[in-house]
Amino acid sequence: MDLLALSHGCTFDDFLFAPQRSVLERRDPAVVDLSCRLSRHLTLARPIVSANMDTVTRAEMAVVLAEEGGIGVIDRGFREGDIEPQVREVEIVKRTQHGVIADPYTIAPDARLADAVSLMARSRVGTLVVAGPGRRLLGLLSERDVRFVDGAVRVAARMTPADRLVVHRGPLAIGEAERVMVERKVKKLPLVDETGALIGLITAKDIIKHKQMPFATRDAQGRLRVGAAIGAHGDYLERAAELVKAGVDLIVIDIAHGHSVVMERAMHEFRARFGEVEMIAGNVATADGTRFLIERGADGVKVGIGPGGGCTTRLNTGFGVPQVQALVECRHAAGDEVPLVADGGVRRDGALVAALLFGGDSVMLGSAFAGTAEAPGEIVHKSVLLPESQKPVEVPFKVLRGMASIGAIKDRLDVEDADTADLQALGAEGREVSVPARGSARSVLHDMFKHLCSAVSYGGADSLAELRRLFHAHPERFVIRLSEAGRRESYDR
Repeated sequence: MDLLALSHGCTFDDFLFAPQRSVLERRDPAVVDLSCRLSRHLTLARPIVSANMDTVTRAEMAVVLAEEGGIGVIDRGFREGDIEPQVREVEIVKRTQHGVIADPYTIAPDARLADAVSLMARSRVGTLVVAGPGRRLLGLLSERDVRFVDGAVRVAARMTPADRLVVHRGPLAIGEAERVMVERKVKKLPLVDETGALIGLITAKDIIKHKQMPFATRDAQGRLRVGAAIGAHGDYLERAAELVKAGVDLIVIDIAHGHSVVMERAMHEFRARFGEVEMIAGNVATADGTRFLIERGADGVKVGIGPGGGCTTRLNTGFGVPQVQALVECRHAAGDEVPLVADGGVRRDGALVAALLFGGDSVMLGSAFAGTAEAPGEIVHKSVLLPESQKPVEVPFKVLRGMASIGAIKDRLDVEDADTADLQALGAEGREVSVPARGSARSVLHDMFKHLCSAVSYGGADSLAELRRLFHAHPERFVIRLSEAGRRESYDR
């Protein structure tokens, strides 16, 4: 079967997959392997990426994604030149969990408790290491130590001094640290060198998190992984430098049209300055665009021109490629060399499966997480008329907006005084919509994983990788092109 010909002009709702003989006894996400490649050198336990949109992914969302085996990409929706806020979001994720905390937050013994409380609030940590000159360990200060105490009191008066702490000299593996903490009945274990200088901190909270989140996406130090997006002009190199310094695991060079001289220049400058830093580039939707990005050093390619719920590129310009066609063409061009991120068009979990079979190695989602508790933005209440009773009720909503929408451009470029016509001239190709507020993104992810496991079972495979292998070896056994009646029967509810 020629998938290139079959997929021409098609998107996810044009297909079903024929069920195969199941070999799975349990459709359990805890045992079914859903792992995938995100980029050349990064893998995920679950193939989900949260979109770099300012109404979708900030630190809170990225933490949930990483804990559940995916990854979040912090948006670049900050004002030009205002780099610190995005860096701060990355730092929050990187400091949420650790194996060994190599650089715990420290405070001087002569600092005021008010300063300690402020640092705890900014850093979202409950314990500070008290250190002297040369990072010599002097003690620990916890939230309990500062509670109800005058802020003018000095840290030294309230800290637990080093001679009353359980301290380990030299590096220590997590397993051995757990044994020591159980034996000595402590929750925190500072690590020092032979001179008494601080070299790390291990906490019981982090050890527990490692056990509770076995699929979490972590780096070599046990920290959660996180990506961040940059543009292709302006402060993008300075932004990338600060993000890399903060420990970001992945840079996404994200512009609306990635097959362009603008992207070519940005990728050349990025590679010249940052060498081997992991980088995904996009968006493209053609074989030529994919090869263009790979030849210029992309470790991954983001695929999708216009299929997203917040995007109006196709409406405004008439250009784009239906997402199944785009994925098949780009997969054909990339081969097995570089992973693809399928970005946009997924409006149900069945389409998530299609995105992974037709060419995506992972799937980037925005609308799926919009309105969840972890999505940025304030909740607003709107009056909605119930159709049955014709009575108005107040319903909570959050805003979802495309990053090329007028509102996003206005915030990012700091042009509050510009009128709509001026902003449209800048190239607005997105929209803002109200999305009902709902529960945690974690429950959304759990449903996706269960449905992915069911798809693996229906496909006659025992893992996502095996399902993809079976599909590409014999697509004719799986692919059903739907008639209009078949589409209505399948998807109209």
